[in-house]
Amino acid sequence: MNSKYLKIYQKIKKYNTIVIARHVGADPDALGSQLGLKCAILDKFPKKNVYAVGAPASTFKYLGQLDKFTEDMYEKSLLIVLDTPDEKRVDGVNPSQFECSIKIDHHPFVEKFCTIEHIDDSSSSASQLVLELIYATPLKITEEIAEKIFTGIVADTNRFLFKYTTPKTFKLVSKMIKDTNLDFSRLYENLYLKPIKETRFQGFIADNMIVTENGFGYMKITDEILKKYNVDAATAGNMVNNFNYINEVYAWAIFSEDKNNDVIRGSIRSRGPVINEAAAHFGGGGHIFASGVRLKTDEDTDNLIKELDEVCKTYKEEL
Repeated sequence: MNSKYLKIYQKIKKYNTIVIARHVGADPDALGSQLGLKCAILDKFPKKNVYAVGAPASTFKYLGQLDKFTEDMYEKSLLIVLDTPDEKRVDGVNPSQFECSIKIDHHPFVEKFCTIEHIDDSSSSASQLVLELIYATPLKITEEIAEKIFTGIVADTNRFLFKYTTPKTFKLVSKMIKDTNLDFSRLYENLYLKPIKETRFQGFIADNMIVTENGFGYMKITDEILKKYNVDAATAGNMVNNFNYINEVYAWAIFSEDKNNDVIRGSIRSRGPVINEAAAHFGGGGHIFASGVRLKTDEDTDNLIKELDEVCKTYKEEL
């Protein structure tokens, strides 16, 4: 048994109250790993109090319901933070107030903020790491858990297309499908079926995306545009993976105005240039080819666009 996973399992076994958190702006990997782990713990320890907390994401409600966090959950409890490299991005809780905390993450290391940290930035997703935890400990995989884990892995690898999909990813997923008899093909509908308004909105982005001579593509989505197409800022950001294979574009980003939270949400992707360092300069981060950022002003957005364009220029010159 992997010693790090054994240590994590021992903490899970010890605590009667366990809170599972993840990053702000939840995506299917964050939610799939979070809710999958909750189910796995409750299946093994049905008498424990296990809560999956954070702001709800209506777009991904098919993955399951979240729990409302209350202050009494801090007392003598264990926190498990998934898919989150830095403390400021943890959604809804203060890690320092828990008696014990564990971080399980697949992003490059940013800072230590938990008692126990398991970071593997070669992993495809947080969902893959939760699956590894289940197979490395007495926790069990079920079809319900597999549905959440599979959805998280598929979303973060974009159907196993991204470069950090490894033989280990395929081996674990294959074993999970075999062990649970998972009908995985039907799960794709939840991820990729969308209303006509989003298809038209995607067409608008494609028609109006600015592409620089260095191969950086970007689109600024104002609140006015969001209202015109009746979509929200999260929907705009989630569309970033739909522009993976444009011949003239090496890296691309969608910046969408989020009036509710008074930020500009940036979703950045790449098929070559390293983008997470530029995102980190503006308080964001992520993988080298997939990053996110929350910006405060249009000036910040323009400065990040300039930096990403320079990254593409350097990459293009080195080809």
